Amino acid sequence: MRPTIYLFLAAAVLGTGLTLSSAAQTSAAPAKQETFKPIPGFDSSAMDTTADPCNDFYQYACGNFAKLHPIPSDMPMFDQFINLYEYNVQALHGLIEKAAATHAPAGSNEQKIGDYYQACLDTSAIDSHGVAPLEPELKSIDGLTSKQQLPELIAHLNKVGVGVFFDFGSQQDFKDATKEIAYIDQSGLGLPEKDYYFRTDAKSVEIRKQYVQHLANMLHLLGDPEAKASAEAQQIMDLETALAKVSMGNVERRDPENIYHMMAVSAVSSSAPAIDLRQYIHWMGAPAVDELNVTVPGFFTGLSQTIDSTSLDTIKSYLRAHLADSFADRLPHAFDEENFDFYSRKLTGTPEQSARWKRCVNGVDGSLGEALGKLYVQQYFTPDMKSATLGMVHDIEGAMDKDLDQLDWMSPDTKVKAKEKLHAVADKIGYPDKWRDYSKLDIKAGDALGNTLRARAFETAYQLDKIGKPVNRDEWQMTPPTINAYYDDSMNDINFPAGILQPPFYDPHASAASNYGHIGAIVGHELTHGFDDQGAKFDAKGNLHNWWTPEDKKNFDERTACVSGEYGQFTAVDDVKVNGKLTLGENTADNGGLRLAYMALLARTALTPGAAANGKFTPEQQFFLGYAQNWCTNERPEFLRMLANVDPHSPDALRVKGVLVNMPEFSHAFSCKTGQPMDPAKKCRVW
Repeated sequence: MRPTIYLFLAAAVLGTGLTLSSAAQTSAAPAKQETFKPIPGFDSSAMDTTADPCNDFYQYACGNFAKLHPIPSDMPMFDQFINLYEYNVQALHGLIEKAAATHAPAGSNEQKIGDYYQACLDTSAIDSHGVAPLEPELKSIDGLTSKQQLPELIAHLNKVGVGVFFDFGSQQDFKDATKEIAYIDQSGLGLPEKDYYFRTDAKSVEIRKQYVQHLANMLHLLGDPEAKASAEAQQIMDLETALAKVSMGNVERRDPENIYHMMAVSAVSSSAPAIDLRQYIHWMGAPAVDELNVTVPGFFTGLSQTIDSTSLDTIKSYLRAHLADSFADRLPHAFDEENFDFYSRKLTGTPEQSARWKRCVNGVDGSLGEALGKLYVQQYFTPDMKSATLGMVHDIEGAMDKDLDQLDWMSPDTKVKAKEKLHAVADKIGYPDKWRDYSKLDIKAGDALGNTLRARAFETAYQLDKIGKPVNRDEWQMTPPTINAYYDDSMNDINFPAGILQPPFYDPHASAASNYGHIGAIVGHELTHGFDDQGAKFDAKGNLHNWWTPEDKKNFDERTACVSGEYGQFTAVDDVKVNGKLTLGENTADNGGLRLAYMALLARTALTPGAAANGKFTPEQQFFLGYAQNWCTNERPEFLRMLANVDPHSPDALRVKGVLVNMPEFSHAFSCKTGQPMDPAKKCRVW
């Protein structure tokens, strides 16, 4: 729930920070380690120049990419982002190894980084400890004798990152973005989202069977006999299906008005009597509140009824299975392998786990991200990189200002409000101005699971401490090495971590046209999020507030409906169509972002139309090739199917086609004729 941000790249691909997949090898960095280097900003070797750019521009720009870049066995896909991730994780590994070898003073960030990493690497110790480090949590679950004890137990599990039943935390108030409030949100499902529990196609039915078997396997690893574990697993599936029935779907959750319902704590307890919310908040260690945002009130009514109708033994089995899954990568190999087998091998088609050292690097980034990020920035991010990016951001913001002037469907009154919001956007480049303080986080040598428990509890306490306080607008929601970018509705800011500001996305040796097609499109994408169908509901201060005239809103809705309908006709994979409503915000941002980047490039360089660069491609052509090559990819079909069902982004190839078919400038650059596949007569445009 926190924060309301819109990522440039799917969370399922990059996960939290750098995390991409699990791992369970017992060695440190392998003796022979494959070296990854950034792909250049313009990669002619990826192109298939035998293809007609007016028939299939993705094939033209990226047709040889999959042949040149087979999918690594430990990945669900390979693309520019994954390649840069592999390069970055090697750089971070060097920084961490250096910190681990320095014998840093106790309590220093370097000591915490080194000890966290070394403990994570020591799989022999992890295996020898067995499940003993989780015994306090397991005993608490086994000792549950009454449902009245659930608030305390759920709170304890939630504090250490086990997502059972529901989620609780802090968020900016949608109606007053200056303050932090408490929220409570639906949660508790083990499958990616609610529709996985109800789809009737053969693949979905098979996934549900595999999930039940996975639950049984986890319970058996915890010591339950196989027959008992199998029965328990089916009961857990029934419990989660009941939760899924009362959960709000991803499309409905896209509307911020659907997930904002301020309610008194007493009212929640009245409508959901099985949950003593005031007691739960107390056990979470959060400040006492009289009201909070109940994102989906109907979920909590249904949850209460489900708890009432479910046996205590089934609830305990559910809690135990989710506890084991949540910490599988810090438990003996059998747990980690079982977790990987279902969530990566079966759901995404990834055949092998990554090297252990990579996952441990990811763990440091997830738990001590700004401490590691500070080292990363000092070593790899220069002031010149920041200033160059900021200059491009200002160019693109200027292009949007000009675009607003030229709109023929928006009234002057609404344009004033739109410009007010545009001019209020905060630009965050590279890293935060103030680093996080980790002095209260205790990291111990040789205690891999304990370090994870304490790091999660530390983060929970950090977030809950915000409740009732003014918003810190300088805070970031990504660590500096992250290869992604985001826009935050309530902050009204665009954020570009240092990790993404390197080749191929920003290449100091590439042409301006190529860079504007690469990183410029990303900047424009994030800026446009402030004005897509979700962002347009928030004003310049980040408040959920209508600033549109009725006629302008009608015009806007007609234009976004065109985009939704257009993408809804595309096939994502096999028999799965793109969900035009789920992907509307990202598709709007892709379309508007590339247009803004193009306008900014023209204003910056005063291009001469048709003038060839390097004797082959004109600057305009380089721009569109740069954009398309952001999305050169090689994906496993299982992973593509999963993303099509849950990801608000369109598939990569369609992020190329769906945008370029709407840009006359593209058709002009490649001399396409109306009626060719890349130049349809009907075009959609919002911004």
